[in-house]
Amino acid sequence: MNFRYKHSILTGLAIVALSACVTKKYERPQLKSEGLYRDNNTTDTTTMADLQWKTLFSDTTLQSLIQQGLNENLDLKQAIERIKIAEATLIQSRGALLPSLQADVNVTDNKQSQASLNFPPGININLETQTYKAQLSTSWEADIWGKLSSAKRGAYATLLQTDAAKRAVQTQLIATIANNYYSLLALDKQLAITEQTIKVRTQDVETMKELKQGAVVNGAAVVQSEANLYAAQVTLPDLKRSIKEAENALSVLVAKAPDAIKRTTLDQQTPYANLQTGVSAQLLKNRPDVIAAEFGFRSAFENTNVAKAYFYPALTITATGGLSSLQLQDFFSKSIFYNLVGGLTQPIFAKGANKARLKTAEANQQIALYTFQQTLLTGGQEVSNALYAYQTAAEKEETRAKQIASLTKAVDFTKELLRYSSATNYTDVLTSEQSLLSAQLSGINDRLQKLQAVVNLYRALGGGWK
Repeated sequence: MNFRYKHSILTGLAIVALSACVTKKYERPQLKSEGLYRDNNTTDTTTMADLQWKTLFSDTTLQSLIQQGLNENLDLKQAIERIKIAEATLIQSRGALLPSLQADVNVTDNKQSQASLNFPPGININLETQTYKAQLSTSWEADIWGKLSSAKRGAYATLLQTDAAKRAVQTQLIATIANNYYSLLALDKQLAITEQTIKVRTQDVETMKELKQGAVVNGAAVVQSEANLYAAQVTLPDLKRSIKEAENALSVLVAKAPDAIKRTTLDQQTPYANLQTGVSAQLLKNRPDVIAAEFGFRSAFENTNVAKAYFYPALTITATGGLSSLQLQDFFSKSIFYNLVGGLTQPIFAKGANKARLKTAEANQQIALYTFQQTLLTGGQEVSNALYAYQTAAEKEETRAKQIASLTKAVDFTKELLRYSSATNYTDVLTSEQSLLSAQLSGINDRLQKLQAVVNLYRALGGGWK
């Protein structure tokens, strides 16, 4: 083995070793992912995040709305287009590892002036020449420091981040449609109860007028009953407006102009009861925004590798070859030419650009790490909040049912006493009726809170995209 060959091998090995020192291999940062759910120490890894959304939502009308949203929602379509942009960027970064190739064909007509040539008088020369040329040119940068490979890995991480972001949009869309749908059903029931209350209070006004004629009550009771009726009637416009707004919001979510929404009733809804959260470490693989945050950090990590590689020389090899002739008939005869150039370009003074690039990349990497950590903590917070929301709603719902039953009896008893006894007055009837309506409306909110807590827990755990 001659000295030159040994020298080439040693040089190659040295370059490989140095490139490993310049760029680093990605490793997931050690973030706290255990114990993120408050007062929840389960070790069971079964999680409702693995459920298909059609399993969670049994209402076929709601299923249809969600499916329509997944097909037509404009935010989701934008997220899909962003994936295409990331895919194109990845293709471009992969191409940077390959040689460039271009073809060039040209004809040059050149004429010199007689005065510009320093020839003695009487010499006849051809002042006009034509050159025919066809060539191929190629250029290739050897990735000896891992700059191009890191850029490719960074682009791939960005693609995966964009894909995860699309899934986050999807899970949020499903949750938003479901929550708005349940809100609409709750408004429907509030409207129905209010309208029923108006009917009852209208009858109360007539009853008070009859009792006044019988000298059982005075005019104040009649006026109070009318005011009680108006208090219920005045809430109708706002309820109807809220229903229209809820329908409009759902219409936009499914990419339709505002219109009426087909729906069932609140009483037909059964909240999913098997609320299994798994362990908080599963957020790393289940929750799309956490996944996206990690890929964002990974992309920033690779960008730092790229910035480091800019401090080292770039090895570029260029080659050009083709045919060139002054006479067209000689174009394919003894007209071949070529050149091959290999060169190292070492940055010496770049006005601080490389240092600024590295400093920026390192800061962006640290920001991405903080974002990753914050997103993971937020996931744990949202799971904890949804669990407590469900628990408190379930407790209130049970107690509220007893309250409504007692107030219903109180209304009946006070009305009977008012009609047949002097032991009470209309103020007692008024108070019990107002308390009953308030409890009934609160009961609807309890039911809504319970349904929405299930939806929010499902989304917080990362459900809806599998």
